[in-house]
Amino acid sequence: MPIGFDPPHPIQNRAARRNCLHIGLINNMPTPALEATERQFYTLLDSASEEMVVRVSLYALPEVSRTPEGIARVANCYSSIASLLNTRLDGLIVTGTEPLAPALWDEPYWGSLTAVLEWAEHNTSSTIWSCLAAQAAVLKLDGIPRRRMDAKLCGVFECAKRSDTSLTLMMTNGYPDRLQMPHSRWHDIPADSLKACGYRFLTQSEDAGIDSFVKPLKSLFVFFQGHPEYEAESLLLEYRRDIRRFLKRERESYPAMPRGCFDEDDAGRLTALRERVLCDRREELLADFPFARLVANARNTWQQAAVSVYRNWLRYLCARKTTHRIRPVGRLRQEHSPFEGRRAVCQ
Repeated sequence: MPIGFDPPHPIQNRAARRNCLHIGLINNMPTPALEATERQFYTLLDSASEEMVVRVSLYALPEVSRTPEGIARVANCYSSIASLLNTRLDGLIVTGTEPLAPALWDEPYWGSLTAVLEWAEHNTSSTIWSCLAAQAAVLKLDGIPRRRMDAKLCGVFECAKRSDTSLTLMMTNGYPDRLQMPHSRWHDIPADSLKACGYRFLTQSEDAGIDSFVKPLKSLFVFFQGHPEYEAESLLLEYRRDIRRFLKRERESYPAMPRGCFDEDDAGRLTALRERVLCDRREELLADFPFARLVANARNTWQQAAVSVYRNWLRYLCARKTTHRIRPVGRLRQEHSPFEGRRAVCQ
């Protein structure tokens, strides 16, 4: 059942209530990616929801830096973290954001993020921590520091399924043995440190390291170092952004081409552009970036796996509602949604 679908009558029977899920999305992405991130998660949850009714409420950490346009959107469409900490949700998704400080605990939002983590363990059935949020969560939980890589890890990488317990088998149900997943990050978490602290691996890549993993606490914490929610052109947009930053001298090194994203002809065009830029570093040369051609050729090779990831997560939330009584929050009010004029009502 689509996200935001409004049934003709309130849901009265117990079975239907179990399949009505209220999920929070803490969107920490910077302003240029704010709406795109909303769309990505709405679309992915919609594709994964099957017969379930999924309601999504938007939240944002107040300390994340934004432009005036981003501040206005958050003010108009998002609820405060203070309101989140006074409620309970079936599930929560916390996105990452671009790192600003060498140490995570020096990030301006560290206090709010750790408060959310402590709340989530006791007030959700499961929480997904994405990319930088995953690295922050394991640092807070078990003191596992991320490690800086020599170069940014960016591209689509082949991952293998790693499931050896009933929980991990349930979470990877429907996965192919090998799947594609996009990554975009400067840091990694050592696999041996995660294993020593009781984390269980779901998927792992020879080139990208641990892709996804879980830790069962009072809430099941699910961690993604990759980005199953990304659209076909997401890495392309980041690559163009990083080239622009190089041309504006906001970064000193020319960004590496995302791996696994371009055919031979397109890779050749991008290599030729790089050679021109390195000889003549002018912002005007960004106009020669073949964006329209690259978007037309972009392919989402991870969509089926991404839908399986989130479908299993939603099924887990429904199963938890079956076996655990969750204190109701009351009638759920309409929240901001791309499906204007429609809502799911849970009683």
